[in-house]
Amino acid sequence: MPFESELFEADVLAAFPAEVRIPARTVAEAVEAQSASAPRILVVLDDDPTGTQSVADLPVLTRWEVADFTWAFNHRINGRRQDAVYVLTNTRSLDPAEAAARNEEVVRNALAAAALEADGADPSSAGLRLGFVSRSDSTLRGHYPLEPDTIAATVAAVTGEVTDGVVIVPAFPDAGRVTIGGVHYMRGTGEDAGKLTPVAETEFARDASFGFANSELAKYVEEKSEGRFPADSVIVLDLNTIRAAAPDGDPLASAKAIADAIESATDSTPIVADIVTENDLRALALGLEEAERRGKKLLYRVGPPFVRGRIGQEIRAELSGEEAYAGLTPSDAGGLIVVGSHVGVTTRQLKALVEQHSAARIVEIDVEKLLGGGAEEYLDGIVRTVAEALRSADVILHTSRLLIKTDDAAASLRIARTVSAAVVAVVNRTLKTFPPRFVIAKGGITSSDVAAHGLEIRHAIVRGPMLPGIVSLWEPVDGPAKGIPYIVFAGNVGDDQSLAQVTRKLSNTFSPAAP
Repeated sequence: MPFESELFEADVLAAFPAEVRIPARTVAEAVEAQSASAPRILVVLDDDPTGTQSVADLPVLTRWEVADFTWAFNHRINGRRQDAVYVLTNTRSLDPAEAAARNEEVVRNALAAAALEADGADPSSAGLRLGFVSRSDSTLRGHYPLEPDTIAATVAAVTGEVTDGVVIVPAFPDAGRVTIGGVHYMRGTGEDAGKLTPVAETEFARDASFGFANSELAKYVEEKSEGRFPADSVIVLDLNTIRAAAPDGDPLASAKAIADAIESATDSTPIVADIVTENDLRALALGLEEAERRGKKLLYRVGPPFVRGRIGQEIRAELSGEEAYAGLTPSDAGGLIVVGSHVGVTTRQLKALVEQHSAARIVEIDVEKLLGGGAEEYLDGIVRTVAEALRSADVILHTSRLLIKTDDAAASLRIARTVSAAVVAVVNRTLKTFPPRFVIAKGGITSSDVAAHGLEIRHAIVRGPMLPGIVSLWEPVDGPAKGIPYIVFAGNVGDDQSLAQVTRKLSNTFSPAAP
């Protein structure tokens, strides 16, 4: 479909400097230096579980009692405490009041767990410091500014610390979302490769619950804050600042430029950042580290790869099928592929998987039947069908592709939650009847509910991506799904073949790809 504004990325970038190459280790060393006396952990409030797709070897929680944070803060991977922990809040599926209450509860419990850590710390140590990240959608859907506002207010109420700035970084270059000149774009694919489309001109801007009209992030902030933050009050870190290097290429030059640019931030000033590459994320991380060293109190509202850049984590290569099962004993059962997302790319991915995986059993959950009478009896039949099919084949379980929408955002969310509850019930009952070899969940709300309720995962470790930079593998460490690889697959990432590629890696019944 033609868009109103199609630009070539090379032309847009021509006005800005080249990226400054920064090793991940440079950022990691800066973080370590700041954490020498008091370890700092980023608590990432993830409004759906797909935010983990850009990181590796970090703990993730689907519950957030104080004891859960205590587990995460003390969990060691390769002998060391991790720099971040993800908390699956699933607030994108909640109404505003529920989302605010959940954000407050998570922050209060995290701070309480950190205080317990500090009480038991070495007297020479300053204890455990927390930073807070509100991870949301790279196509700008979600509860903004509600969530960072709630986090800031809760931190202030508990600790007295006032937030100076909220750093907004929706970019997700791995998935084709970039910000240039303060404008957020989607990269084209296929015959449109090399083109940029302002995100407000895509299907995501027409979201029933979180639609928006502006691609320029400063204007998006004004729109979503209903004028509380006028566009001209937003600090914009464009590529001239992000890529401000000394003549010898010293990345600390850009770090100082970034810290200088946000020096005036106060009382949750919005700060938006241009990002096109991983080096840009690392440059921004160094600048934010410098700003915090100077005393700035910052919160973050970001897309998936920000945390990887912020803590100086290397980009993890995509996992092979063998790596996905490392240390596990995979069963001979079929795998379960659950598809709930309705965005266009998911529907195309589902079509490609069905066409290629002739051995799979296709089971559809009819949404109209769910919303009508007799839903329980209908789901009983679905569970019997899925469990029996898993004995000899992979099962592709998907909701009907007809999306039932209303003009009422709250009603749209209620419908989505009803459908998700049905999917969760099928997964949970199937797990306890005939456990699958693996589970893939496609879609944000779908993958959240399948993890927390369908598979009853409470604690997990994010092992890494199944495709470059996208699609996360979780290893459940407790509950009935322990030992079953769980794949979190966002609805809006990948190309038409991505779902088939991931399934083929994990399946023992999917024929090899054609040469």
